[in-house]
Amino acid sequence: MKPIYLITILAVLLASLSAIQAAESSAYLENPERMPTFSWDSLPLYVHIRKDTAFTDEEIEHLATFPLITFEKATGHTDAGSVEAGTLKAARAVKKINPDTKILYYRNVIVHYPGYAANGRLDIPGAYLVGADGNDKLIRNKVQAYDLSNKVLRDWWIDAVKDVCSDPSIDGVFLDGVVKIIEPAFLKGVIGEEKKAAELAGYVTMMADTRKMLGPQKLMLANILRARFSDSGLSYIRALDGSYIEGFEGAVGMSRIDYVAQGIRDFQKAAREGYIVAYTGKLGRNLQDADEAPRSAAGNNNRVRQGRNAQNLFDYQLAIFLTCAEKYSYFYLKDGYDAKQSNTWLTRRVEYDRPVGAPKGPAVRDGYTYTREFEHVSVKLDIENETATIVWKPQEQK
Repeated sequence: MKPIYLITILAVLLASLSAIQAAESSAYLENPERMPTFSWDSLPLYVHIRKDTAFTDEEIEHLATFPLITFEKATGHTDAGSVEAGTLKAARAVKKINPDTKILYYRNVIVHYPGYAANGRLDIPGAYLVGADGNDKLIRNKVQAYDLSNKVLRDWWIDAVKDVCSDPSIDGVFLDGVVKIIEPAFLKGVIGEEKKAAELAGYVTMMADTRKMLGPQKLMLANILRARFSDSGLSYIRALDGSYIEGFEGAVGMSRIDYVAQGIRDFQKAAREGYIVAYTGKLGRNLQDADEAPRSAAGNNNRVRQGRNAQNLFDYQLAIFLTCAEKYSYFYLKDGYDAKQSNTWLTRRVEYDRPVGAPKGPAVRDGYTYTREFEHVSVKLDIENETATIVWKPQEQK
């Protein structure tokens, strides 16, 4: 192994350690004003949505019922002229109805998406990763990827986040694309081992600098927890306030059942340590990863479960969540992130308003079966057979 590569790896490890140590004091400091509202009186909910035009009054009223929202890329840019302006317009409208709703601004840490006003200031030499063949559109061969080893680029990215997050209607930033950076194999064959290591080191530094810029009152949530990593990415959460979870059953490198079991293990660990966990479950075929372009039902790899109706699918996803959830865990079930394409957008299931009650303890595991008791509901989850039983206890009439 080349000495320069060893030096680069050492730099990554040292940067990671220092960033983790610097961030832990704020990550574990629970400030009720800073954290989203949480209660077991009903199912704690999250919403992650985008719409290229302005939200209607009805949609704003609906959004204001959630304690935690991420306005994803493309939000409002067609009407408002930019994602920044569209996001701020939506956030201010929600806050006018419910000042307690916590709202996150979407930024991808590696993928260069159009529609942002900040892109007009991106005239930086060496801003993008370039492959050995000279190609700089390395994301799906369509989109450019940021070279995070470039400090000027990192400063531009942080300033772009600051521009929006300094507005009082925005409570923090949602960081997407993190899995692409921490996945060892992603782009390594295209940009080489040394540049891949430098990209990771740049990301770690950028997160520490972003935390410093935002201060202790703003939230940092990342799309990061994945069972594909040995610790599901928990080591990188230390610099953040929590994780969003998608693709929970998308097994990589192991069987589906063991992938889900490991995901449950590390969701539980993150939740018990007090991190925000925004779990999203899929219902239907139109699942779109938050950092991917919209895909058709024919183009994705979702497995169709025979003989499963919508209620069974819902119960299974909810049971996964309840098996793991602690304070500051939130649930979202969807068929896509685009408000104009989703069939679940603006719907509210009766289960969302049923009292859950505090958990009576952690879930008990027996093989691939989990059981857990709450004050008002009992849960049994079987990940081997992909079934669940949820029993809501009768409530006294007042």
